[in-house]
Amino acid sequence: MATKIQIPFDLLPKDGRFGSGPSLVRREQIDRLADGNTPRSPYLIMGTSHRKPPVRNVVGEVREMIARLFNIPDGYEVVLGNGGSTAFWAVATTSLIRKRSAHATFGEFGAKFYEEAARAPFLDEPARFDAPAGQLATVEPVADADVYAWPHHETSTGVISPVERTPGGLCLVDATSVAGGASVDIAQTDAYYFAPQKCFGSDGGIWFAILSPAAIERAQQLHTDADRWMPQFLDLSIAIDNSRKDQTLNTPALATLLMMHAQLEWMLALGGLDATARRSKASTDLIYMWAEHSKFASPFVIDPALRSPVVATIDFEGVDASVVSRVLRDNGVVDVDPYRKLGRNQLRIGAFPSVNPQDVSALLRCIDFVVERL
Repeated sequence: MATKIQIPFDLLPKDGRFGSGPSLVRREQIDRLADGNTPRSPYLIMGTSHRKPPVRNVVGEVREMIARLFNIPDGYEVVLGNGGSTAFWAVATTSLIRKRSAHATFGEFGAKFYEEAARAPFLDEPARFDAPAGQLATVEPVADADVYAWPHHETSTGVISPVERTPGGLCLVDATSVAGGASVDIAQTDAYYFAPQKCFGSDGGIWFAILSPAAIERAQQLHTDADRWMPQFLDLSIAIDNSRKDQTLNTPALATLLMMHAQLEWMLALGGLDATARRSKASTDLIYMWAEHSKFASPFVIDPALRSPVVATIDFEGVDASVVSRVLRDNGVVDVDPYRKLGRNQLRIGAFPSVNPQDVSALLRCIDFVVERL
């Protein structure tokens, strides 16, 4: 039986986690959590007030390290708030879209933000530019649009998009699944936002957004609009004010902050964004090259220029990818299943910066070993 296949120990990766989100968490990040419960630790924040210096110091250091990692332009600010990217879509709907937005949808993230804006009773119907899964859609100028929104990367399909300004409105770029794993010019955006459970190997409960002066001004203007529905939780101007004090409206996810802090230290020590981007691309290049030379596998994204540097989606032919995934899991190699809504016979391999390229090579050898024995 396929499930009885035993992969030799010397073929297995040292770390068998290849999830596309949540992603691999490094041991040093877990150690930081333990350190956060040590009375004399500078990171003693677990179980303490988020309004006091220990927590606010960590928040301030995280904001400063994000600013350094992305080399943000003068006037831009790192803002954080409660919730994840889903919460930020609602925040952007209430606090950044004045009247109408235009969206590129070529996967799950882009479609969800579009749907959020489409449901808002105080906004006009948004424009939408679509592409099938595995291909790329880009926004085009719309005469009355004051916001243009698109994902930098779609985890669901493994497609990456250029980050270039569309004139005439604020440019909001969802970077949840690629921030920290691909180079980007932040000046081409007004909000480059993400949750930390992908490249940053952290956990949920917080969103981060790098905001331009124009985005900050828009949020402050809409805050004063008496006709605008603006709950405090979704009011970006309140999040901006709190972030400037190194805090959040409500108690933040403290473990998430500690793991994020440890990961940012590691990324900067590695050499910053260029270094982490090279590390991830080295892994996905291995996967795409293997798939292109395989008898049973091929890259799902046809255009090499659109292939994700952090999540590789690979189609299988003549081999049941779900069986391969199950055998891998039985041997301690986990979370390479495809995105459920695509319904394709494929594997999806997360290769965020925390993943060692040598482990990716080992994974590919394991896949070949399993397929040969099916």
